[in-house]
Amino acid sequence: MVRSTAGDVWVFGYGSLMWRPDFSYVEVRPARVHGYHRALCIWSHHHRGTSEQPGLVVGLDRGGSCRGWAFRVTATDWPEALAILNERELKGPPHDPEGDVYEPRFICATFDGGERIRAFVYVTNRRHIQYAGRLSLEHMSEIVGAARGKSGANIDYLRNTVRHLDDLGIPDGPLYAVLRRVEEPDLPF
Repeated sequence: MVRSTAGDVWVFGYGSLMWRPDFSYVEVRPARVHGYHRALCIWSHHHRGTSEQPGLVVGLDRGGSCRGWAFRVTATDWPEALAILNERELKGPPHDPEGDVYEPRFICATFDGGERIRAFVYVTNRRHIQYAGRLSLEHMSEIVGAARGKSGANIDYLRNTVRHLDDLGIPDGPLYAVLRRVEEPDLPF
């Protein structure tokens, strides 16, 4: 059963949106989406890397499932929330023929207990030039360990992401594995 709340909109967050939503909401609940997973799959040429040495940031890529937070935004607040979200997430190169690196869409999310909702989310655009695809643990670790952009070191972004996921009680094995590999490169895989 899909829950409807008289015009309100649920927004699913899987990355920094979970701890820094920047928009008004009236309820937040843990949720899971199926068919997508959190991954270091987006090249960062500005904030966490450069054109010469890009970093990696999180996207919601196809396959698997992902735990995150669902925020309920009232119908009245939705236009402003959508404008804030689009400004934050749709910042690809101007006039990019492949579109933005994140694509807005509605997908099904499930709360604990099985209640389903229709949730607004930004998923990875695999046709975009900034889509890194599926990289090996070794390759991701090398990139994250070396890249630095105008917002700081890529490793600091990953540490912050993992710390916030820990604080929210959302374990993410692949992100932890990359972080461990960067921080302790001599450990065996």
